[in-house]
Amino acid sequence: MPTTKIDLGKNVRGDMAGILNKRLADAIDLSAQCKQAHWNVKGPQFIALHELFDQLYANVVGYIDTLAERITALGEVANGTIQTVAKTSSLPAYPVDLASGHDHVDRLSAAFAAFAKAARKDIDTADEAGDAVTADVLTGVVRGIDKDLWFLDAHLGAKA
Repeated sequence: MPTTKIDLGKNVRGDMAGILNKRLADAIDLSAQCKQAHWNVKGPQFIALHELFDQLYANVVGYIDTLAERITALGEVANGTIQTVAKTSSLPAYPVDLASGHDHVDRLSAAFAAFAKAARKDIDTADEAGDAVTADVLTGVVRGIDKDLWFLDAHLGAKA
């Protein structure tokens, strides 16, 4: 296992890497869900949603890198293989038969909200463990996810 001179105990680093790897799996799953929506959206708002979903994907890819780099900085291994993600992601499976823009927005909104909820709990766990940096990393990711969720929810509000 890699070593580090970060002044957190090995147990704390391992625990933080564990929660970060869960969010990493969720984020990789979330990125794939964004691309699924991007490729398959149909309807009158096609171009706007096609571009929105691509931007959301790009944002999530940034979160993935941030999470993985924190894991490796802690001296642990970032587990980002598709096989690991398929076993570990806590997000609901994305239906492959969606077409309408509203249905894609609704499903992505639910996935972004589920990710944010889990990550908020992890922020508290990191704080309680004395790892303010991991808490800050997660806070930054949730800040971005919340903004992305706002964009999705704004589309849902327009339909009501």
